[in-house]
Amino acid sequence: MIVIPAIDLRGGRCVRLLQGDFDQETVFGDDPAAMARRWENAGARWLHVVDLDGARAGSPRQADTIAAIVAAVDIPVQVGGGIRTAEDAAQLLKVGVERIVLGTAAVEHPQLLDVLIERYGSERIVLGVDARNGRVATRGWLTTSDVLAGELITTLAKRGVTRVVYTDIERDGTLTAPNFEALEVVARTGVRVIASGGVTRHADLMRLSEIPGVEAAIVGRALYTGDLLLGSAEWEIGAPASADVR
Repeated sequence: MIVIPAIDLRGGRCVRLLQGDFDQETVFGDDPAAMARRWENAGARWLHVVDLDGARAGSPRQADTIAAIVAAVDIPVQVGGGIRTAEDAAQLLKVGVERIVLGTAAVEHPQLLDVLIERYGSERIVLGVDARNGRVATRGWLTTSDVLAGELITTLAKRGVTRVVYTDIERDGTLTAPNFEALEVVARTGVRVIASGGVTRHADLMRLSEIPGVEAAIVGRALYTGDLLLGSAEWEIGAPASADVR
């Protein structure tokens, strides 16, 4: 089970939202590149960066900050938030982003997903599914559709998706626990799953590791508050030492 620190960007700062609510923001740092180095030095093998401003606006807003983060570390970085065109993806990949997380665009314009997977491969294009009560939310979590998360993932897997970042909005930033039942449903679709939302303690990671197909967990608030320590949290259970999430 790989722990991936989250760096959520808003106005050039590192923040965490409660359940995706832009009015419930906690600032954890004014230097995202320094924060990235902090997590790398603590042993992180990946970083998960979200452009919150971009997610809300519908196009990337933190490109320079993301480029600075990528330049500051030697570990791979995956980025989501506001990526709605092939040009958006190309610009981020050009500055060294390893993986693109496509959410709203994948739901509303799946043909873009086809283009990007064909161009860059399924290892570099990841589906981002944010769910509220099991239904897919888009546009910075401001809009909730009638589409069931499991059905969407199954449909898009047929178009070449092999990995999904699944975020349970109601658990995100709450320091409670992941929605294990929902993750089990997602994992049964056959794609590799990166779980996000609610991871707080080692017991959460242990239980996630027991769900076949869940390969990693994105952790935000629990790392920033010290509820979970990265150095002692990043381990692999039931997997060979050479296992990776690439």
